[in-house]
Amino acid sequence: MAVSDTRPNPRTGRPANWRMALDIERCIGCHACSVACKVENSVPLGRFRTKVYYLDEGTFPKVKRHFLPTLCMQCDDTPCLKACDRTAIVKGADGIVRVDPDRCEHVGACETACPYGAIGCDDNDIADKCDFCSHRLDAGMEPACVETCPGEVFHFGDANDPASPYARFVAAKGADLKVLKPEERTQPRVSYRGHHVPMEAKVPKGHVHDPHSYEIETWTSLQPKVPQAQRVVWMKPARNGEGA
Repeated sequence: MAVSDTRPNPRTGRPANWRMALDIERCIGCHACSVACKVENSVPLGRFRTKVYYLDEGTFPKVKRHFLPTLCMQCDDTPCLKACDRTAIVKGADGIVRVDPDRCEHVGACETACPYGAIGCDDNDIADKCDFCSHRLDAGMEPACVETCPGEVFHFGDANDPASPYARFVAAKGADLKVLKPEERTQPRVSYRGHHVPMEAKVPKGHVHDPHSYEIETWTSLQPKVPQAQRVVWMKPARNGEGA
């Protein structure tokens, strides 16, 4: 696998500048992106390259569930690359951050450095992260998450190509786009429209996405607040002509 990419966009023939924008207002939390990513890239068990977080707010009957799909932000100021002293992480000319499996010695410094929980590394395997499905880009295809999403949340493309889905979305909604955790100053290439900012606190820093982080452990402590059953008092039958 190439670890740097100067190849042009196969559609335009010019150098590519790959970026992604997510319209969170369209996300239904179906997790199709996570599943498609794992299948397409043979993501190891217990890891995610793409993960959807959720957060419930309010009390019955006024409740809302927020969703936040996350993946590698392909940062221009790249913490994982800076932390790797094996030169196993390289940022391509197309903006994508890739892992060279032949150089990775699964030390784990990259995972500790990432503020988005987007790269995992352990003693038994090399570092694993999203690379915008580079093998699909080489074939002129979209990343698996983009192609699979039924809500058309993901807008991906070459920022140098005005006709790309990304460029068209930015032209229409660019003023509404924000990046996750701007205080980290990583200059992400992935931006969001309409995400619930408090959810950024759910995205882990310094360790990979937790496969069990779906609030399951808190369900037993939640106190249900639903309307209490109303007692029904039936009318007593009339006696001796009373009530007639």
